[in-house]
Amino acid sequence: MAIYFSKVKEFLLNLGFDLQSENAAECLVVITDEEKGISNLMLDCEDNLLVIEQFIFQLKDENNAQVLKRLLQINRNLIHGALVLDEDGRVIFRDTLQLENLDQNEIEASINAIGLMMAECAEEFISFAKS
Repeated sequence: MAIYFSKVKEFLLNLGFDLQSENAAECLVVITDEEKGISNLMLDCEDNLLVIEQFIFQLKDENNAQVLKRLLQINRNLIHGALVLDEDGRVIFRDTLQLENLDQNEIEASINAIGLMMAECAEEFISFAKS
């Protein structure tokens, strides 16, 4: 796993990201790119997968059908990954990539997809977080 973790870190550095924090024992790294709307993006090497997660907002009303419907519509337009709802009502962008044949372009595409989503949907997300 350490080989994959080093590879992921190398790709991120090649792409110009500063590593905000890392935990080699857990094979976890966190990056931020405020220009892309990315804050505390977690990249976690788990078994044979790279799990990429970005907290988007806390859902105040999990029964708000309009918000949930809109999140599903946004999912349809995402190039990579998906918006998911965790057990605590947090809306998270999540993507998974296979580590075995991972290349730099795949990581870049996933991170760019988050940035594009944030640019297109930031105002809606802020509104959803308030409602």
